[in-house]
Amino acid sequence: MAKQERAARTRSQLIAAAADDFSRSGFVRTNLTAISRRARVSTGALYFHFERKEDLAAAVVHEAVDGIRSAVARVHRAPACALQRLIDASHVIAQLLRTDSVVKAGVLLNQEGHGPLPDLRREWHAHIDRLLAEAARENALAPGLSRQSAVDFITASTVGFEALGRDDASWLSRPALASFWALHLPTLATGRILDELQTAGTDD
Repeated sequence: MAKQERAARTRSQLIAAAADDFSRSGFVRTNLTAISRRARVSTGALYFHFERKEDLAAAVVHEAVDGIRSAVARVHRAPACALQRLIDASHVIAQLLRTDSVVKAGVLLNQEGHGPLPDLRREWHAHIDRLLAEAARENALAPGLSRQSAVDFITASTVGFEALGRDDASWLSRPALASFWALHLPTLATGRILDELQTAGTDD
């Protein structure tokens, strides 16, 4: 058991170190020797867990996807309307991108095509689509709204926040995202529900 725990700890150290290097230097310029030094493990231990840099990148993406999906799942267990859960999900993801180096690196690597998992941008687009369909069933969408246009607009805007936030984390701050929702919710939501929505999110 102790051996398994050490192996799991070493693997986690390598993934965290790789995430830092991938975020700073990109996939091409990152090398395994630098990662092993940053993780403070031998190159032999690194190659025991990951034979290639591609395998390590895929592991970072996998950890990031698991983190994002788990966080969003927690949001959707909350007893809130669909639009509030959409707002809350955007804030939760932005917080992970600000504070979790593995998520930040994993999202970038995923967009560069590393790892076998689905495209996170497409997954987010589909997620927004499902929530707006639910909001429509709740009669919460503004009359005459093109739901598909709204899905595309929210996807493009939030992906833009993620891209800008790579160099300036203020784009991923709660006030920045709250301002986005405050500006655009009047075009999305009915007046009946608009005053109830919390643009800064309900997640503490």
